[in-house]
Amino acid sequence: MVATKPIDLRKGHDSLAAMVKNELHKDPFTGTVFVFRAKKTDRLKLLYWDGTD
Repeated sequence: MVATKPIDLRKGHDSLAAMVKNELHKDPFTGTVFVFRAKKTDRLKLLYWDGTD
């Protein structure tokens, strides 16, 4: 899934997982790849849960 609204890429994985759950209404722990972008469209951050702790 791709988040089209730019975010602050300084956010860590916990903040991004909370954003997926609260704003996208998706479960961040399903193995889905979530793609976030900064205001500058040449910067991306991906969130993926591989099933390990």
